[in-house]
Parts: sequence; structure tokens; C-alpha cells
Amino acid sequence: MLRIDDLRVNYGGIEAVKGVTFEVPEGEIVTLIGANGAGKSTTLRAIAGLVKPASGRIHLQAEDITGLSPDRIVSKGITLVPEGRHVFPDLTVLENLKIGAYLRTDSLEDDIKWVYDLFPRLKERSWQAAGTLSGGEQQMLAVGRALMSRPKIMMMDEPSLGLAPLVVKGIFEIIKEINRQGVTILLIEQNANMALHTADTAYVLETGRLTMSGTGKELLNDEAVKKAYLG
Repeated sequence: MLRIDDLRVNYGGIEAVKGVTFEVPEGEIVTLIGANGAGKSTTLRAIAGLVKPASGRIHLQAEDITGLSPDRIVSKGITLVPEGRHVFPDLTVLENLKIGAYLRTDSLEDDIKWVYDLFPRLKERSWQAAGTLSGGEQQMLAVGRALMSRPKIMMMDEPSLGLAPLVVKGIFEIIKEINRQGVTILLIEQNANMALHTADTAYVLETGRLTMSGTGKELLNDEAVKKAYLG
């Protein structure tokens, strides 16, 4: 569904992503793991149109989407749940969800119901200001907002960051449920153990280069991965 070919991204004079090539098959959960500064977030931001690649190509279902603006990328079916959630704190839960559908002109009723079915707590807090929600609830809202654009692929940047272990477990159960309902997932996550248990396919990114790939289970059992990322 999504193919990245020889992607290179520069920040100033620094090459943050150094010729990365990988695929995200339709219907799968794919994860990129690696240390801070490995280039994971930069890769997602390049796919989302938030940073311009220095070279390389990005294809969605055989269509070249390299260099398109972020709103065009969303309209093609790719959405990003950013690190740190970035909800609009002074707007209500419902208003935040509607912002996720800003490119749409059809009825939002069914999709709001879908998000509330996935996250009943958001329904309970529909008229509450997003800034008053807990960290876990804000993460639910960020995911729900991304779903409102009806994405083919949802990219997630560190969804467990700063959350309690029990909340993290719930978020990953929801990720798997969203995937079961037809949304392909590209995930980057510091909690490598949880990511590899969840993913169909996994890649290791080190200092801007892909160094390893396999199924989630294969990388879970790899001694080098265990030593570097699983403790």
C-alpha cells in the first residue's frame, strides 16, 4: 500500500534519514523501532508532507505522493497522530474530532459514533475541554481525531509516551482493533517490546539507516534486538 524508496531527509547540514527503503502492506501493523535520534519521527513527518525529502520517492498505492502538501496527503488517505498528542486544549472533545474531518463535506455522524464506540470515555466527555482530559484520554482523542479523516493508513508517533502501563495496554488494544476494522497502521514507539508484540512487520532504524527487518515475532527473538532495545 505504501512504499518508501531511498528516502533522504536533511535538517540543515545534517542528514537525518539516509536512504531508507521499506514497505507498509495493506492491512498490516508495521513498526519502526530505534533509539532517540534514529530518524523515526523524521521519516513519518516526510511521509505526512511536514518536511520535504532531499531525495527518494514515496508511493501510496502506486501513486507518487512525494512532496505533496500535508492537506493533500490527508486527502489521499494518510493521517498522522503526532508525538505529544497536540489536542486543542480550549476546544471540546467533539470540536477536536470535527477538526480531524476538516477536509470532508459529507455527514460526520457515523464517524463520530465510530470514534465514541472505540472510546466510550470520549463520549462521556464530549463537551469537556480537551485540555482538562488526562494524558491517556488526550491520546484517545488524538487517535479519534485522526480517524475522522477516514484514513487508509494511520501513522502513530510514540502513542505510549508519558502514559501509565495500564493505559498503554489499553491504547495498544485499540490500535489492534482499529487495524481489525480495516485501517493500516505505521507505528513508531519507544516501547519496543509492546510494538513488536503488536506488529506484523518490524524494521530497526539506527542513525538514519534501516539495519534489520522481519516479523514482529522474529525481531522479538533476535539477540541483537533483545540486547539493544528489550533490556
